[in-house]
Amino acid sequence: VDLARAPPARVAPGAGARAIDIACGLGDNAEAMATAGYKTTGFDIVEKAIAWASKRFPESPVDYRVADLFSPPQEWVGGFDLVHECYTLQALPEGMVKETAAAICALVAPGGTLLVYTRCRPDGADADGPPWPLEERNLTLPAAHGLTKLSEKSFQVDRHDKVIDHSFAVWRK
Repeated sequence: VDLARAPPARVAPGAGARAIDIACGLGDNAEAMATAGYKTTGFDIVEKAIAWASKRFPESPVDYRVADLFSPPQEWVGGFDLVHECYTLQALPEGMVKETAAAICALVAPGGTLLVYTRCRPDGADADGPPWPLEERNLTLPAAHGLTKLSEKSFQVDRHDKVIDHSFAVWRK
């Protein structure tokens, strides 16, 4: 084999960095992060969801765990280079959003990245839920916990008879 002519080796973006998928459900996003090279933990408070994810992906390197975001294992606090939050905040009533955002941000290691993907709505707009799309003012909650927004993309998703506003933001601690 002529190594000078061989294509360069592909390096997975995670390169062994620690990642966590918040409320991982059946595991699809956690599996994607592991495939990207992250040492991934996926957790959910629902034991049946974790059992199902483990059954769906029996050979997975993902560490699936039943855990409570508001009482995580101590080693998780500030322990992840990548924290993935997808639709968790919008699944909770307005009175829990700030506390939940604080718990999520606490998992991000110094220099780490937080991804937030959510439905959103203008401040004060009515929302029948769940889900309760986040009010725009709540899209900036990570800033109150020492994170800086690197990017945000706002877009709309057409669902049958309605258009749903969404936000995808990348934050750095």
